Amino acid sequence: MYQVLFVLIWLLQLSTQNAIAEATPGEYVMSLNLQSSAFAQQGEIPSRYTCQGLDISPPLNWSGVPTGARSLVLIVDDPDAPDPAAPKMTWVHWVLYNLPPTATTLPEAVTSRELPAGTLEGLNDWKRTGYGGPCPPIGRHRYFHKLYALDVVLPDLGHPSKAQLEKAMRGHVIGQAELLGTYRK
Repeated sequence: MYQVLFVLIWLLQLSTQNAIAEATPGEYVMSLNLQSSAFAQQGEIPSRYTCQGLDISPPLNWSGVPTGARSLVLIVDDPDAPDPAAPKMTWVHWVLYNLPPTATTLPEAVTSRELPAGTLEGLNDWKRTGYGGPCPPIGRHRYFHKLYALDVVLPDLGHPSKAQLEKAMRGHVIGQAELLGTYRK
């Protein structure tokens, strides 16, 4: 019994190693890491970053950008809107694209003028650019901060929605990281 289990684990490890070694453009490995000094993975987002506080962006930093990356994309959204017990939509809080792959951080309360050179902004669901913090009408919501490494620099898409940006990214993602924070009023 233990020998069969050992062989199965060994085969699983071997297939995982082969899948990583054989990754092709458009496929990616989770080596990219995204974090914040303001909250831990799956931790509570402090109120200063929400509509009940200063409504400023939290500090973010990342590492492990894949070698072939030409640009980065950041999308922050809430799939629990309006009520986590009966979600009806994903509310988009922040959309940035064409961040340079050499960038490793966004400071707290970053403004459009302070974004890394070349970074472009998309529209959030308030129909404006920039960060809009958590403001859940009911219950505890999850806020996904998603960082993507792309093998291209995207053309200027104007101020795209999340859906338009994701369409432009299709087939170009070579790395992805995710930081999850929660908030309840």
